[in-house]
This record gives sequence, C-alpha cells and structure tokens, in this order.
Amino acid sequence: MATLEDIGVSAALVNILGAFAFLLAFALLRTQPINDRVYFPKWYILGKRTSPRTRFGVVGKFVNLDIMTYFTFLNWMPEALRMSESEIISHAGLDSAVFLRIYTLGLKIFGPIAVAALLLLIPVNVSGGTLFFLCRDLVISDIDKLSISNIRPKSYKFFIHISMEYVFTFWVCYMLYNEYGRVASMRLNFLAAQGRKPEQFTVLVRNVPGASGHSISDNVETFFQKNHPDHYLCHQGVYKANKFAKMDRMRHRLQNWLDYNQLKFERHPDKRPTRKRGFFGLWGERVDSIDFYKEQIKYLDKKLTLERQKVLKDSNSVTPSAFVSFNSRWGAAVCAQTQQSKNPILWLTNWAPEPRDVYWKNLAISFFSLSIRKLVISISLFALVFFYMIPIAFVQSLANLEGLERVAPFLRPVVEWSFLKSFMQGFVPGLVLKIFLYYLPAILMVMSKIEGHVALSVLQRRTAAKYYYFMLVNVFLGSIVAGTAFQQLHAFLHQSATQIPRNIGVSIPMKATFFITYIMLDGWAGIAFEILRLKDLVIFHLKNMFIVKTERDLEKAMDPGGLDLPEALPSLQLYFLLAIVYMVVTPILLPFILIFFAFAYFVYRHQVINMYEQQYESAAAFWPHVHARITASLLISQLLLLGLLSTKKAANSTPLLVVLPILTLTFHKYCKNRFEPAFRRYPLEEAMNKDTQDHASDSDVKLKSLLADAYLHPIFHSFEEVDLVEVKVEKNPEDIASFSPSSLCSSPSPQHAHHLEDETSDNAQRYEVEPPHSNYHYKVESPNNMSRYNVESAYNMYGYDFESYYHGYQC
Repeated sequence: MATLEDIGVSAALVNILGAFAFLLAFALLRTQPINDRVYFPKWYILGKRTSPRTRFGVVGKFVNLDIMTYFTFLNWMPEALRMSESEIISHAGLDSAVFLRIYTLGLKIFGPIAVAALLLLIPVNVSGGTLFFLCRDLVISDIDKLSISNIRPKSYKFFIHISMEYVFTFWVCYMLYNEYGRVASMRLNFLAAQGRKPEQFTVLVRNVPGASGHSISDNVETFFQKNHPDHYLCHQGVYKANKFAKMDRMRHRLQNWLDYNQLKFERHPDKRPTRKRGFFGLWGERVDSIDFYKEQIKYLDKKLTLERQKVLKDSNSVTPSAFVSFNSRWGAAVCAQTQQSKNPILWLTNWAPEPRDVYWKNLAISFFSLSIRKLVISISLFALVFFYMIPIAFVQSLANLEGLERVAPFLRPVVEWSFLKSFMQGFVPGLVLKIFLYYLPAILMVMSKIEGHVALSVLQRRTAAKYYYFMLVNVFLGSIVAGTAFQQLHAFLHQSATQIPRNIGVSIPMKATFFITYIMLDGWAGIAFEILRLKDLVIFHLKNMFIVKTERDLEKAMDPGGLDLPEALPSLQLYFLLAIVYMVVTPILLPFILIFFAFAYFVYRHQVINMYEQQYESAAAFWPHVHARITASLLISQLLLLGLLSTKKAANSTPLLVVLPILTLTFHKYCKNRFEPAFRRYPLEEAMNKDTQDHASDSDVKLKSLLADAYLHPIFHSFEEVDLVEVKVEKNPEDIASFSPSSLCSSPSPQHAHHLEDETSDNAQRYEVEPPHSNYHYKVESPNNMSRYNVESAYNMYGYDFESYYHGYQC
C-alpha cells in the first residue's frame, strides 16, 4: 500500500515535475512560428489569424528568434481567463461553455466541503487509534490513520460523520439544483437567440411503412400531407450508397493530386510534372501528371454518374427514413413530440440533428435490427467490463507489494528497496491503469455506432455513458474489491470467515491512497500533457512533410477536433464520485481533487478558446447525464458509508443514514421533472413566439431555400460537371433565393428553374413548364442530337423526376 513517502515520491519526483516539464515545453513550443497552426488552429479556421511574419529571414519562419518573447512565455495563462462566458458561447458554442462550468461546479462544491472536513473530521479520525491495534493483522499506512477506519467500533464519534454526511449531501444538492436551473436557462436563451436553422423546422422520420406500387417518398408525402396539411413543406429521402461514397472519396483524392500538380506547374512553368502510370506511380509509361489525373477524374465521374443512377432507380437503395421539413417551428415541434400512428413502432419521429451532426451510415438500420443490436451490445459491454477485471487486479497487485510479500516472501528484496518500492506503489499503478484504459473509448465508440444512433452527439453521449459505467465498476469498485483482496490476502487466508466483513469494512477507506496516486497522474500530469498536444504536434509536422500538397491538405492537417466528451465527461464524473465518496471517509483526498479541478479548468479554457473546433452544437444536451451521475455518486457514497458503519457495530448511529438515500432520490426525481424537459422537448409556446417574430421579416421563399438541401444525402453532394449535360439555375432578378443542381426536397424544388443545354449547339428543342404559384420559370432545352429521353435521363441522373417538370409540380 502506498505510504506518505510513496505519495511524496509520486507527487514530487514524477507528477509535479512532469506537469511542470509539460507546461514549460508547451510555453516554448507555442511561440515557434512553425507550430503556430498547431496551437492556434481555432483562429485560423475563423480567419482571424495568419501565418506569423518575421524579420529574421528563412530561419525566422521556423524558429522564434525574438528573444523578448521568451521572457513573456507565460502570458498565455492570464489570456485564458480574459474571455467572458458570453464571449466563449459566441466564440466556441454553448457545449464548450457548459463543459467548463462542470469544473467550476466542482470547485464550488468541494472547496467548502474540504475546509469543513479537514478541520472537523480529520482530528476526530486521528483521535480514534484503532488501527494501532490492528497493524499486526492488516496492512496499513499513515494515511489510513486519517480516515474513518481509525475510529473504534461502537464509538459515538460516528454521529459526527453521519451529521457531516447530511450537511455535505444538502450542500451538494443545493449546488446541483442551482447549476441545473442555470444551465437550463442558458440553453433556452441560446436556442431563442438563434436565427433560422434547418434543425428547427425538420423532423427525422424512421420506420416508414412500405406500400405496394408506391415508393417510400410517395408514402412520406401522402402521409404528411394528410396528417399535417397546414405545416408540411417537403422532405428529403435517405439512400444506401456505400459504394458511391467510396468512389466519391477516391475522386477527392484524385482531385487533390490534380491540384497539387497544377500548383507545382504554376511555380515551375518551364517543366510539367510527370509520373508513371503503374501502381502508385512506381512503374509503367511516364506520362504528364496533370493530364493523367484529369483523365482519371473524367473516367471516375462517368462511373459516379452510373452508380448514382443505379442507386436512385433501385428501390432497395431507399431506406425507410426521411427528413421531413415544416413551414413553422410549431408544426415541427408538434410532429417531433407526438405519436404519429396507432401502431407505435411505425412513423417514429424525433427532432432531426443539425446537418453536420447526422451520422448517415446508421439511418438505414431497421427498427427490428436496432432492437437486436442494442441487446447484443449490452451483452458485449457486460462481458467487456468483467474481462477488464483481469488487468485491474494486476494493477492492484502492483499497488500492494506488502500484501504480496507476505504470501510470496521471495519478493522481499524488491519490496525492501525503498526508492523502487515508492516508485512502484506511488506512480506505476496509475500509469499501468491509464495504459489499459487508453484504447477503451475507441472500442466503446465502435460499440455505440453498432447500436445504431443517428447523431454524432448521441454517439458521444452513449459512449460516455458506457465509459462511465466501466469506470464505476472497474476503476472504482473493481479497484476497491481487488485491492482489498490483495492488500489483506494474509488476513483473509488465516482468519475465520466471520472476520472477513470486518477486514473489508476497515480496508475500503484505505484505497484512498491508490486513488490519490491516480489523481496525481491522470489529473495533474495528464492535464498538463493535454495542453502540450504532443501527439497532434508530431502528426501535423509529419503530414506537413509527407502528405500536405495543397491548402485543402493543410486545413485537414491542422484540424484540432473538438472536446473529447466520450473520455472527458466520464473522467470528470469519476473525480466527482471519488470526492463525494471519500469526503467523509478519507477527507485527505479532497485537496488533490481540488487541485485537479482548478488546473483542468485553466487548461481546458485555453484549449476551448484557441484550439477546439466543435463538430456539432447540441446546446448542452449532455447536462442531464452529468447531473444524474453526480446524484448517483451521492447514493453510492451513502450506501458505502452505511455498509462501512455496519462493520463498525455502530447500531445506534447507522439507522440515521437510512433516510438520506430516500431524500436524495426524491431530490433527483424533482430535478428531473423540473428541468429535464428543457433538454428533451421544445415548448410549443417558444416555437410559436419564434415563428411570430420571424413571420414579418422572412418569406417562405427564404425558408424553402434554407431547407432545400440542408439534409441532402451525401450522394448528391460535390458532384460536378458531367459530359453532354450541364445544369444551371435561372431565376427572376427580384428573387434572392439560391439553389444548387443537387438540391432535392422531396421531388425537384419548385423554387428554381433548371436549364439543360449543350453549349456547342445553336438550335435546341425546348420543354417548358411553369409551376403554379411560383415566380420561377423552368426551361429544359435539348440540343438536336439529344432526344427527349436524353433530357429525361439527365434529370433522373440528378435525382429529379422529369414528368414533375413537364406536367407541372405540386408542392
């Protein structure tokens, strides 16, 4: 078991020095011009920062030669605190601002608790003296004498611990209630301040039933025109297009190589770039690179055209899902929050994620398959949790060398070497645990994707939930159970079975030493390593050397990603759990956690301002999960304290704790009913108010333009010119709406006219149709060498129904 000396070695020689080294390296690396895009990518993405200019020539582009900047290399610290919360919301979004509030919540909760516990509970624990008589049978340390384990059985001092548990619980609940109300208010204000966005008017419909002789699109249109006649506007279909997506990625790679060679030729116009035709350009005839890639792209465009036609014409490629858009927020809210059919598993509706939040691959999963997937993943997660018990037990064996020595005396020479022993018990267990946990979030993310969630934000929240359950069972409970078994192995083997509950009850508080070492490694050195971003730094420079050829490549290389919520949230919740469980049992742990909250808040504030670029904005939809798990930590703390006191034969005081879990559950239920609807539903009152405000200023044409291609399936994106046919947009001068050829809302949008022509042809056969109630005029021109069938095929190639144009369009 780690002693004060072991923790001192871990803190002073490893974690504190390591954290300081990481911070110093960051402060120096961030001032180098060559690293500017690594440490300030957010500002480059916003277009508010350019590559540093220098007066020191070529060398100055890579190394900072301005000596004065090295004397102010710590100025990033006050800069991280200058931006207000409202500025952070406008700069990085509400998700980032609320994520930072979790750290300040930890400081607000545990700051006063730490002061009270250190002043009141530790003197009471030290005065107990019971561990002095048990040291011959149990492995104890000086830290254990500061815990509740040092109180004698049947002592009246337990009334003090129970009273403090009540006081601390009420304080935590008070702070949680205020924070929940504040975050809910921030969310509603954030949503009210937003302008028109596609997700406000759009609902995702799944499990659309099929009908013989009718397509999925026809069924969706018929159903919503019948049941939402005053508010239904249009819809977007969803397709299975995995092969098309693969070909599209290949085209992007070819386009990138073409751009690179064209830039290379512009820099050296006297020499055209060449390459070999063979595999990866390693062998074969040497040809002009620009012509080669143009030829490859042209060939691939033809294949893309054929594949697109195949997908659009194949009824098996259409999924029973659609994005349905309405002409008002009120209409969308009614649809998203009500049951659409008497069969509850058909026409399932939910709010559509924002367009960049959609995870398209899972939209094609059927309702039955979703149920099977969730069952399989639940079983797999259960197996994974218990599989990881093996490495957790190994970690605990490293943390308790004395316990192993008593069973295996041959380890005595290793254990008796004081420095090695301190290093092994004070640093190695936490490091090994971090290594075992390194790949776990990626594994859990794959499992969440298999479950079938259709939004990236939901995927991250579900992954975070799995990771939290894993941390709770393995890192917390597993470390206590396995650690106690190793730690008191001699006592378990040589005492009667009636004494085992006493040994476990005494030993649980002793695991605070292991968690202190884990906090110092993960919460101190780990957070310092986060700000260094060493992995991103190395990857950026490797890509810059070997992959980056164009500006597009450079933007991809410096992509910082967003907040790592699947890993960051469970780790935060684990620290809340440790603090709440040990605030009465072993209060000496609280200062270590307070240092973590303060340091992590400082570091993540800097990262949010300068680095992270969120892939989506969920308006703090993760907060109910954070609140629920902190409340669950209170229940776990109360139950563990109840069990611990039962082993202390505190029959007079233990029953007083029974009421506390009931009060905690009542508090959680009240908060759930009071605040959670703000995160799950959109009030019709708010929707109507927003619609009324927008009605006077914005026309329906603008709304249709906004929704036209917002949820356009990726199969229709980035498809450029094709042979023989070019689609252009014509509209009246007074119209300000814009549209692209790929825009598809239900069938072709009536807002835009499409002109198909062959620029080499002087004469053209013209098909015209003017949809009713529209300012747009549709012109379809076919050159002499193109039949009406060719024109119809051209429209179908883009996903449009030619007959809708020729015979009139119904909105």
